[in-house]
Amino acid sequence: MRPKLADISIERGAGGMSKFMSRHPVWSVLILLSICVFLWMVFAVWPRELTSVIGKKKIFLNAVLNGVTLGALYFLVASGFTLIFGLMRNVNLAHGSLYLLGGYIGYEVSTYTGYWLLAFPAAFLVVAGLGLLLQVFVFRRLDGQDLRQTLITIGISIVLADLMLWGWGGDFYQILAPEWLSGPVKTFIVTGVKRSSGAPIFLKYPVVRLAILFAAVVIGIGMWMLLNKTRIGMYVRAGVDDRDMLSAVGIRVQLVFVGVFAFGAGLAGIAGVVGGTFQSMAPGEDTRFLLASLVVVIVGGMGSIPGAALGALLIGLAEQFGSVYMPTYAVVLTFLIMVLVLAFRPQGLMGRN
Repeated sequence: MRPKLADISIERGAGGMSKFMSRHPVWSVLILLSICVFLWMVFAVWPRELTSVIGKKKIFLNAVLNGVTLGALYFLVASGFTLIFGLMRNVNLAHGSLYLLGGYIGYEVSTYTGYWLLAFPAAFLVVAGLGLLLQVFVFRRLDGQDLRQTLITIGISIVLADLMLWGWGGDFYQILAPEWLSGPVKTFIVTGVKRSSGAPIFLKYPVVRLAILFAAVVIGIGMWMLLNKTRIGMYVRAGVDDRDMLSAVGIRVQLVFVGVFAFGAGLAGIAGVVGGTFQSMAPGEDTRFLLASLVVVIVGGMGSIPGAALGALLIGLAEQFGSVYMPTYAVVLTFLIMVLVLAFRPQGLMGRN
């Protein structure tokens, strides 16, 4: 019975794209053409007419890469939120506070020890431990009571925000990246051609942001493999669908859920270190990233890791393109995406029907 359950879930995920293409051929062609045009704008040398309309290609490319790396950060935050809220149906509105707490812990550890990499396991362990306490003392006692979970976690987030304000004050903090991640690196993307020699001009981009993008890709693939290719992932998905049946076959469901909740909270802590490295930390960032996680999960689909990646990418690009080309309406553009998704596909872009 267990292998069949896993096979059904994998087939649903693999066949989602083909079903969409067969049901919506016009939209599929439009999406494919949009992707082709976008790739041409990234890799081709722009004619003068296009530059006069849009602006310099370097500005466009920086907006693209900044949007992708910001989407990577949003994915790191939203991936843990997807496990907790989208998959386990636990309404944890203190997730943004876990992100900010992880950033502060990472700052203290990296500053005290001088080792940037030590900030990641320290933030993961501390925030995962806090998540374990939340699951045992809050969510286990309020299983299925969404309203009470919402109200209590809002209260917890306020308490955590006040404690962090008391401990670190209202100043901005930034985690210093090591020297091997400092400075720009030359990419293979051409921004223009030198008039004198005709040699191509390649875009330079901060190496720390590319490292964050690489880490987000690795974590995303690892989480998808864990949920869809391992026995633990099968237990988690089966426990969400039918907890009583899973308990009847001898699986300790509560222990599995505690581990998943702690892991999701720990991912928020890691994301806090990442966010504190190439941005900054200050009071209010917890609310910002909580809202971003909610939007990403709604756009991508509840409980879908690929959906969270797609939603984070769209929201990151929307924020960066909005701030560059329409700064007044940048926030409106982000929520416009969410409204359109809710209007035409309420379950999310990659959510199950």
